[in-house]
Amino acid sequence: MPPPDYSLATLPDFVGRALGVSGWLTVDQARINAFAACTGDRQWIHTDPERAARESPTGTTIAHGLLTLSLLPALRAEVGVVPGGVARVLNYGLDRVRFLAPVRSGARIRARVTLTSAEPKGEGRILLKTENTVEIEGEDTPALVADSLVLLVL
Repeated sequence: MPPPDYSLATLPDFVGRALGVSGWLTVDQARINAFAACTGDRQWIHTDPERAARESPTGTTIAHGLLTLSLLPALRAEVGVVPGGVARVLNYGLDRVRFLAPVRSGARIRARVTLTSAEPKGEGRILLKTENTVEIEGEDTPALVADSLVLLVL
């Protein structure tokens, strides 16, 4: 949940400030397997717990980096990145993504979100850029850091 005074009118005041932190989300083997089925990426490091226990440096399967990245919109929504009064929100892309640490099967993740820019684009549109750090419970190194863009249409 963002600060109580976060709104369309106060967006410029929040540039450079943390908006909030999502709740924890468990990335279990069922979610990893479902992502593998959707994408066709069935590499053993993701989908074969027995082999991963024997051969992986983590000792278990890990989530696809793109699975972790794909969870970001829901985590950001939980934080409340989009203020009230917006008619539509369009995914505008990513400026930068860095995968820093593997997310082990069964781990819990959350997103820490900072508003880095709010750029008026005319015609009732604002481009928001956020820095999103996906933390792994109990670990010092985040799973990923991504700069994401969403276009607000008023």
